[in-house]
Amino acid sequence: MSEARPAERPAASRLDAVFAALADPTRRVILSMLLEDDMAVTDVAHPFAMSLAAISKHLQVLSDAGLISRERRGRVIWCKLEPDALRAASVWMQGFGQFEPVDLDAFERFLEAELADGDPDDDGDQPENQPA
Repeated sequence: MSEARPAERPAASRLDAVFAALADPTRRVILSMLLEDDMAVTDVAHPFAMSLAAISKHLQVLSDAGLISRERRGRVIWCKLEPDALRAASVWMQGFGQFEPVDLDAFERFLEAELADGDPDDDGDQPENQPA
């Protein structure tokens, strides 16, 4: 059984995928990195202390949610941010009347602040390279 691509899924299912993808701090960092420019998968993986296979799984979740697209250029796979999925989530939240429209510039600042606060895999107890 093949899985529907993001554009073919019902709207509620797409929103579920977007919010599930955004729930993981590693994926939020990846999105922040892609705000700057398209990146090769190996460049996305470089700052993380995890295997390329683990990063590929994160990229698959982001891709399935429609938050990124991937394109093969020669032997290299490139990742590109696709902000329309975030816009759809923003429109959904606006329906409650309690939320302001998502300002993608503010979202970028939020993601940069998240990056500055520490390593995405850190449990927050001890800074890396510090004795316990």
